[in-house]
Amino acid sequence: MARKCTKKDCRKELPSKKNSDIWQEKGFCNIECMTLHAHKLGIERLERKRKADESGAKKRRNELKKKVRDEDRSYWLKKAQQSFNAYIRHRDADLPCISCDSNPNDKNLMTGSRWDCGHYRSVGANPELRFEELNTAKQCVKCNRDLSGNVVNYRIGLVKRIGIEKVEWIEGPHSPKKYTIDELKAIDKKYRELVKTPV
Repeated sequence: MARKCTKKDCRKELPSKKNSDIWQEKGFCNIECMTLHAHKLGIERLERKRKADESGAKKRRNELKKKVRDEDRSYWLKKAQQSFNAYIRHRDADLPCISCDSNPNDKNLMTGSRWDCGHYRSVGANPELRFEELNTAKQCVKCNRDLSGNVVNYRIGLVKRIGIEKVEWIEGPHSPKKYTIDELKAIDKKYRELVKTPV
């Protein structure tokens, strides 16, 4: 069976190996075919290398992002707060708003969620109470955001729910608390797990 040129779009029959030139030994009918084939292979090799480099760079970027994120306290504080807030809304799912005792429905809703996790003593003023379950309750968006917490009515509702002694404890002095990244990760994990369990 006669040998044919290796270049796909050529495929001319090759002469016998006797007295053949280097391009014929390599499987090409002439020097042009060999050059074009080598050029195409070179471009394909370069393209594969470029894709591999891009993939490696992307992987390195993702690893760096993960490393930075794992060492970023503000990232974990935000994650822990989101998990904690979700748990409070889950815990109080069957209860009305702590401040106005209402059960708003979708008709009252312009945008976003109907419910927030409202803090009696705000996170800004009392960061040490940000993860204190007694200091938080499900609160409607109107009371929490539009009425800045509706604090007077919040206190009345809180006294009814947990008693005056616990409310006075919340209102008392508390030691400052600076959470470590490991503590925040543990809080995030704890409350994500609690949201999965029935109340």
